[in-house]
Amino acid sequence: MATQAQGIDTDYSESGFREKLQRYARVAGSQVIERALQLYYAAKSPETPVWARTVAYGALAYFVLPTDSIPDIVPLAGYTDDLGVLALALGTIATRITPEIKARAHERMLSLLRLTRISGASS
Repeated sequence: MATQAQGIDTDYSESGFREKLQRYARVAGSQVIERALQLYYAAKSPETPVWARTVAYGALAYFVLPTDSIPDIVPLAGYTDDLGVLALALGTIATRITPEIKARAHERMLSLLRLTRISGASS
């Protein structure tokens, strides 16, 4: 079973996830970013079981990949499918999202939004 989760981990690109968060934080919005970060931190937690990591990495791979149901470049609607997938995954592994994971994701989301505001203001 660990091999199966490792396969998901190699298909999902951590660098792609970080890049997408930094590039699209303001466009995607706080709900999408915070949910993605909750899944990310839950997947990285050693206490999270393999089945929950698989769910988290699957949703994160959908978020990172540019080909999805509604292309991310579509104004206003581009991230609605991503939000739906992230919310479904979070609902599935909700018992694995600890208060610490929620707090860490919230702080990181705020930090990303501050960074995008600063870089957007200087452009």
